[in-house]
Order: sequence, then structure tokens, then C-alpha cells
Amino acid sequence: MSPHLLRPARRLSAFTVAVLGGLLVLGTGTASAHVTVGSADAAPGGYGKITFRVPNESDAASTVALRIQVPTDTPLASLRAQPVPGWTDILTTSAIDPPVQVGGDSVDTAVSVVEFRADPGGGIAPGQFQEFALSGGPFPDAASLTFNAVQVYSDGSEAAWIEPTVEGQAEPEHPAPVLTLTAAGAAPVPADARPPAATTSTADDGHGTAVTALVLAVLGLLAGLGGLALGISARRRTVAS
Repeated sequence: MSPHLLRPARRLSAFTVAVLGGLLVLGTGTASAHVTVGSADAAPGGYGKITFRVPNESDAASTVALRIQVPTDTPLASLRAQPVPGWTDILTTSAIDPPVQVGGDSVDTAVSVVEFRADPGGGIAPGQFQEFALSGGPFPDAASLTFNAVQVYSDGSEAAWIEPTVEGQAEPEHPAPVLTLTAAGAAPVPADARPPAATTSTADDGHGTAVTALVLAVLGLLAGLGGLALGISARRRTVAS
């Protein structure tokens, strides 16, 4: 192939890579930075392990504590924390008034708050994440459970992950972690699962559609530029002849 044709093609290839790379960044968004919760075996009426994934969103401060509010209207009669090196876990119980029936037993006290505190000088540094796990049950007969959480930073600031996600509305800035409970015999849910599809904002679907349309438009533009470059090169050869 003529060197005159190779140069425009190489410039277009580099431009294509840069544009598509930028579009991929736009497509990922900031949703992945949310505090999330998931489980592979938590099912209604059963016991299982639930895992909270906590990314550090600060550029300068470390995450030094995580407070998790456990639902008390559907309490878990048994709940334990998995030890995390460099962290101390504190479980706070509260009275349930009136008592509720859980697995045939009357429950009048249950864990209402679980807090993980980093040892002095430790924590989740900028650009890192940590996972915290709880094991318990029995889980209520429900499709999902919401765990409000507060993330505390070393500079004294806090991020309250407590805003509800409402179907048909844009996702809030700090959505509360939502645990999907697996049905009996259903496939396990990964530990890093996002909130259930029923609570996914339609704004996310619109964002994905817009990105796809933008990618197609850019590809069409690049194809046109490629044809133009080839046409100019062919004309130059004709004139030279």
C-alpha cells in the first residue's frame, strides 16, 4: 500500500482508539464507586453470608469506619461479623417492641447496628476498596433487604448511603445498599452484585442507549473520514499520472 494511504489510515486508527477509549470511560460512570451488598446464598427463611463492598471515594482521606444499619422491622435472629485484619467490629443490639416471630421463635432483641473501625493509622486508602462480611439469618420472606450505611473518612467527613432507589426515577447520589435474596433453587447471586433489576433507574438505561448511539455516530463519522482520505489520495494519483 502506498505510504500516502498509510499515513491517513494510521492517523484515523489512533483517533478511533482515543475516541472509543473516552466513550468507554463515559459508559462506566461513577456507579461502581457506590457501597454495595450482595450474597451467594442468602435466601428467604434461610441463613447465609452477605458481603459489603466499600470503595474509597476520597482523593486525600482514608475510610476509617463503616456503620451498617440492620433492618429491625425484619430482624435477623442470628448475626455475626467476619473478622477483618486491621479492623475491629462492634455489634449493637436493640430491643424489638413489639417482639416479632422469626422462624417460629419470638425475638425481642436483635443486632441493629454493625460497625467496623480501622485500627489507628489504618483504613482504606484512596484508590482502594475493602470487603466486610456478615453471616446470619433467618432472612425474611422478601425479595430484598435495604441496609443503610455510613462511611467515615479520616478527615472527619462522612458519606451517608441511605437514599432509596425508586423505580422510574434517576438513581440518587448516595443510594442505600440493597441485598437481593435468592429464591429457593435459584442460581447464586455474586458477592459484588448490583441492586436488583426492579430498582434499577430508567435513567441508567437511557444513559446506556445514549452512549451506544454516540459510539455508532462516531464510527459513522470515522468511516466517512476514511472514505474522504482514500478519495483525496486517489485524486492525487490521478493528477500525478
